[in-house]
Amino acid sequence: MSRLPVLLLALVLPFTAVAADDAALAHARTLLKSTILLDGHNDLPWTIREDPKAPMDVEAYDMRKTTSGETDVARLKQGQLRAQFWSIFVPGETKEGYAKVQLEQFDIARRMIARYPEAMELALSVADVRRIAAQGKVASLLGMEGGHVLENSLGALRAYYSLGARYMTLTHNVTLDWADAALDAPRHHGLTPFGKEVVREMNRLGMLVDISHVSPDVMRDVLDTSAAPVIFSHSSAFALVAHPRNVPDAILKRMAANGGVVMVTFVPPFVNRDAMAWGDGLEKLSKGIAGDAELKRIEDAYTKEHGPSPKATLKDVADHIDYVARTAGHDHVGIASDFYGGVTPVGLEDVSKYPELFAELIRRGWSDADLKKLAGENMLRTFEQAERVARRLQAQRPPSTATIATLDGKKEK
Repeated sequence: MSRLPVLLLALVLPFTAVAADDAALAHARTLLKSTILLDGHNDLPWTIREDPKAPMDVEAYDMRKTTSGETDVARLKQGQLRAQFWSIFVPGETKEGYAKVQLEQFDIARRMIARYPEAMELALSVADVRRIAAQGKVASLLGMEGGHVLENSLGALRAYYSLGARYMTLTHNVTLDWADAALDAPRHHGLTPFGKEVVREMNRLGMLVDISHVSPDVMRDVLDTSAAPVIFSHSSAFALVAHPRNVPDAILKRMAANGGVVMVTFVPPFVNRDAMAWGDGLEKLSKGIAGDAELKRIEDAYTKEHGPSPKATLKDVADHIDYVARTAGHDHVGIASDFYGGVTPVGLEDVSKYPELFAELIRRGWSDADLKKLAGENMLRTFEQAERVARRLQAQRPPSTATIATLDGKKEK
């Protein structure tokens, strides 16, 4: 063969690869026009609360302009997002008072949604999601992150549901009086009797039970207890990255029978082993250290010695989506970015990038039917099933008046 054909081939191949990439991305964008893309977790309300220039000021965080974070109106449209669970987060370690901060977070989120009527609207049901998405807006749902805010009260659970919460992550990073957290020392090795009653009351209300952040024992107890499908609102696959926040295979394999969905998150230490190892090393040095200045000094020294944290990528996230789909089934996988929850992967820097993720899965051979399930159909089916269970249970029994004192023998706090 002469050198000329070889040189021509070398020139043509990169253009062929680019054309294939462009075709996959065009395919992804066309597909997302025909389905509802739903993200299970975005921490923007907490970012607004903590904004150093204008804390808690919804108007100051102007999403009609390009923001410094991962979300604004233009990029939501570019990313073709049609439904979002905004996280109503309260740190388990806060000293301000759980109810105070929780109510303020509901207020921030609801004011944020109302601020952009041309772009988003509060959704309380699957019917709302479908109606709002059909209007070209982002159906905005609320998800509570951490059952510590209940302060062991089922009455508080019902009050938060009435404010719009449609899922609750049973724990955040702190073990409760009735459930163990994944990142804290176990005290109960699962759910206590009161914890199981929390799950049953959530079923009766129609509030999705979210088992991201909980220990594997709690995951098992919830799957044994819940009458409705459950969700992981932002977790990835433990078999690929052995982070305690990820979902073990034994649990993934139970999701089909439950009917729920594992929403794969983008958080780098959850999807990339090197990023997890880097973070573990820093955490060991920082344990027990108080004060932002001292923590910053330790992080700077650690970075100088070990280099910056390794980058996770879009392909890492796609690997976890692939794995969950193979293990739990294509009917039981979804997407949950956890934007504003930390560093973002290369290729998934903000809410405009969802089509790129779908393009990667198209290149891997995913069918349009399975891509639509991933985008939102799985989550909406799970939510609809939870709504049906709630209607049945509400016809059978009244609101629970159980207390942690009567069920667990613990004194009320």
